[in-house]
Amino acid sequence: MGEVLSRAALVERVALDRGNGLTMAFANGGFDLLHVGHVRYLEAARQEADRLIVAVNDDRSIQALKGAARPVLPEADRAELVAALRAVDYVVIFHEPTVTPLLELLRPDVHCKGTDYTVETVPERDTVRAYGGRIAIVGDPKDHSTSDLLMRLERSNPQAPSPKPQAPNQ
Repeated sequence: MGEVLSRAALVERVALDRGNGLTMAFANGGFDLLHVGHVRYLEAARQEADRLIVAVNDDRSIQALKGAARPVLPEADRAELVAALRAVDYVVIFHEPTVTPLLELLRPDVHCKGTDYTVETVPERDTVRAYGGRIAIVGDPKDHSTSDLLMRLERSNPQAPSPKPQAPNQ
């Protein structure tokens, strides 16, 4: 089982692991209402290195990306759920609009993104390339999303209050 760590504790742990010759993979996302697409993405990311670090968006960034009705679960709960997955070693909650500051701080060997990206469309590709890391596109086709799951739940319960429209993905 993985651990939810502060940024400072994560930096220490990564340094210790690197001192022991271990490689680091890095994945990120909102992980609101954990689903099979998330699990497959993280399991595939774990295959890219000895350790898997997962950065979870904080509540404010999820709300900015997905709308006022999200996240469904608070950041601490989402981080704990992600940490409970066997593929995950370390989880950190990030508050910035992008993971670029974390990538610059941790310099993981591999930055893993889902199949809704290509290597050329990964927003952080220049950062990763600048420090000598590589990008891996991992997971199954993007056939699963929390937004779709929420819409299906709403259709199955028409009396439930309707969430505001959401952007696709995660």
